[in-house]
Amino acid sequence: MNSATSLPPRTQGNGSMTALLAGIIQDAQRLLSQQLELVKVEIKEDIRKTLAGAAFIAAGAAFLAIGGLLLCFMVVYLLDWAFPGLGLWLCFLIVGGALTLLGVTLLFAALRRFQTFNPLPEQSLEGLKENLQWQTNPR
Repeated sequence: MNSATSLPPRTQGNGSMTALLAGIIQDAQRLLSQQLELVKVEIKEDIRKTLAGAAFIAAGAAFLAIGGLLLCFMVVYLLDWAFPGLGLWLCFLIVGGALTLLGVTLLFAALRRFQTFNPLPEQSLEGLKENLQWQTNPR
């Protein structure tokens, strides 16, 4: 443990009640300050990881979109080749309709998942909440 975060040594003796309470308050303030710093560090780290992951997701999504578009054209022309009586416009309608239905289904599933999403650093905030309760209600 380094000296910046370690607690100062207490003197052994007959300290006054005021000095004892002042020491407890100082310790509680230091603990609260350290908890807030931990929350800030945890949020910064989460943001850094999220941005790094988002860059890869964006690149992957771009290549996936291009590849998916080309495959959709392939399916349209495959339908037109396999069933020449359908007409090219109907092949586009079939593929477009199927993809729209799939997209709407996935969108609603994603919205349901994000309703329970909590981006806050729960562990640090829980520790901070406990410390605040201890300071306001010492036993």
